[in-house]
Amino acid sequence: MIRCESILMQYGETPALDHVEVDVRDRATTVILGGSGSGKTTLLRIMAGLVQPTDGRVWFEGEDLAHIPRKRLYELRQYMGMVFQYSALLNSLNVYDNVAFALHEHSKLDESIIHTIVTMKLEQVGLRGLEHLMPSQLSGGMAKRVALARAIAIDPKVVFFDEPTSGLDPISAAVIISLIRDMTNKMRMTSVVVTHDVEAGLSIADHVVLLWQGRVIAKGAPENIRNSTDERVCQFVEGRPDGPIPFSRSTTSYIDDLMHKPGTVRLET
Repeated sequence: MIRCESILMQYGETPALDHVEVDVRDRATTVILGGSGSGKTTLLRIMAGLVQPTDGRVWFEGEDLAHIPRKRLYELRQYMGMVFQYSALLNSLNVYDNVAFALHEHSKLDESIIHTIVTMKLEQVGLRGLEHLMPSQLSGGMAKRVALARAIAIDPKVVFFDEPTSGLDPISAAVIISLIRDMTNKMRMTSVVVTHDVEAGLSIADHVVLLWQGRVIAKGAPENIRNSTDERVCQFVEGRPDGPIPFSRSTTSYIDDLMHKPGTVRLET
């Protein structure tokens, strides 16, 4: 469904993504794993057309999201749903209006039909009957489920999940993972999940992409990732602090940086 070709994303001189190649399969769950700062969320935002890469192409429905007019980009994004890391519910709207928001904005459906759709979506996430609550009255897990209901309200072809289990207790996280798995299968939709939660990601993935410092270091079926002999992959999957993936990303000498004061000139000896 989505193909990323040689995606480069730079912030100044720092590459967040370094010529990344990723294929997202139709009606399947693709999980993008990686540590903090590996480029996971940046890649997700590029796939969803929220930001443009410095270079490369992002194919969706046969069109390059990185090189099409903004109006057409907005039209294509109506086929996409997004569940943000911190839910991103509209604080001034209650649960019902948050879920109905896209339907009010992008359809001409009668309110009675919108009510039926919202009720159905809230039932799917186990929150029917709580339509009147405001976001401030929801727990973290409930807010994530409202965000999921909002994302699927327009029956998108693909839903993007940015760290769906972040900040949740084990039971709430398991509920979210179960919902993603069940909805992908029952609604026959495509899911792209960004997470650093190895067990959760591998449990729902049909295809896995592992990023490190903006580069793809492994991809394939979950069992291939679990059984990889690449030391970098093993270190990440096992959560070991020591290994080829260093804690520090500095490329200069620590002593040199300490000795070099701002405004001074280094002298060659």
